[in-house]
Amino acid sequence: MHEIITLQLGQQANYLATHFWNTQESYFTYFPDQPDSPVDHDIHFRPGLAPDGTETYMPRTVIYDLKGAFGTLRKINALYDVNDDSAPPQALWQGQPIVHRSPPIPESPYTESLNLGLPPPRLTPDTVRYFSDYSRVFYHPRSVVPLSEHDVNSAVAAPIERHATGEELFADLDREHDLLDRDLRPFVEEADHMQGVQVFAGFDDAWGGFASRYVERVRDEYGKVGVWVWGLQAPVSGVTRDKILLRLANKARAMTEVYKQASIMVPLAVPERRPGKVQLDLGSHWHTSALLAVAVESAMLPTRLKDPVKRETLGGMAEVLNTMGKQSVAGLQMSFARPEAEAQNDSRQKELSEEELSEGVQLDIRFAPSDQLEWYPRSNGFDRPRVFSQLLVARGYGDEEAEDVEMDEAGRRVRRSLYEPVTKSYNTALRFPLLDSFPEIFRGDNDEPLSEALNITCSISTDSSVSTKLKQLRSTVIRSISLEDRETLGNELMEMADEYHEGWSSGSDEGEDD
Repeated sequence: MHEIITLQLGQQANYLATHFWNTQESYFTYFPDQPDSPVDHDIHFRPGLAPDGTETYMPRTVIYDLKGAFGTLRKINALYDVNDDSAPPQALWQGQPIVHRSPPIPESPYTESLNLGLPPPRLTPDTVRYFSDYSRVFYHPRSVVPLSEHDVNSAVAAPIERHATGEELFADLDREHDLLDRDLRPFVEEADHMQGVQVFAGFDDAWGGFASRYVERVRDEYGKVGVWVWGLQAPVSGVTRDKILLRLANKARAMTEVYKQASIMVPLAVPERRPGKVQLDLGSHWHTSALLAVAVESAMLPTRLKDPVKRETLGGMAEVLNTMGKQSVAGLQMSFARPEAEAQNDSRQKELSEEELSEGVQLDIRFAPSDQLEWYPRSNGFDRPRVFSQLLVARGYGDEEAEDVEMDEAGRRVRRSLYEPVTKSYNTALRFPLLDSFPEIFRGDNDEPLSEALNITCSISTDSSVSTKLKQLRSTVIRSISLEDRETLGNELMEMADEYHEGWSSGSDEGEDD
């Protein structure tokens, strides 16, 4: 069945993943007169039985966050607590339990309306307090793992900002519980044939250290499966210089550690430059994670399609991107259009030109994190990166294959020279749905909020800009870290950067950025 199991590590990850799971839930069909969904739900969802015998279908995911960060999300939910809401969870202990309860967090009006079967009110950044406030999905009790060592609402949470704290937290918990055995293994063992693990994790705080150690353990335990890591970086608007420097140092450490273990690692951040038709509240995790979720969910859509001709695996996608074995840091881009724009020839067309495919596709929104303390606008147009490989996903433009593009037996575009990127494209008529849990961040020509499904074009690629950004990151953080770590971290970042050198495949030094 080729199941994918998800790990959600930290607040940034959980906001993004909540949008991801809401979108997966929207693909379900519940009535006989509805057309079959093109999505194979068994990839990301697991069947099960509630204590009362009710059949359940819940995400294959493990959610880690600090105590107090889950809001109203509980281990025991409506599907696993149908008889007595006050009863404690079932356990092997037969004695009389003593239950200590914290003051309950009131449900958001959105969640309360969903539970009552009523039309939910429109969400706003002010009404979204936790990622659970806009969740439309029930989770299995094993999925919810609050870390009681730190409380998100307490001053004790402050040390969770440092990479080393995350490493220590994982080591302490793993020593006490064996986290993989307790949390991940039950989902692995019930899968028929797990193809891989996708990890959402913050890279610029302690969750990067937690993720580094977790991914290392996953690779040791399940050496042959694909491991895709989405490393998130929070917006820096309004953040002090010292805090930005700390975040970049955390990110540098996380990237060098995860790079050694992940099949593909994709650093993600909301870009400083965005199209005018994307309007974000940078202070709202609900807003910023929504934009990231559209791109991530769309880019990985081929891994869960039913059609075997269109379906791809995590391993297959990684093989296209990492053709030489050491280019496992990829970038993500996206363009969007409303469906009616097709008739006006106003949208990003599915059939990209041969010139674009041969030079590397550049889309409207590039989710490339800033690796400098200050951001400077580009001063000229001579900054197009050399693209080594690219995966293109077009959704909403129909199922026809692009014309006049010659393919090899693996479904990849035939290159006319070694300088052209390795390219594989995927097309589907399934648009991205804008649900009532999704913020109104996309706008039309008259600045009106878009509320219907969108056409999306996505690209995951490896290109020479990775080398430049890694060198920038090294230059920024090298003086802010301890002497004993400075040489090791600096060398590791340079070794990573060298794999993406502009003249790498041709032996030329032209275009090198020192």
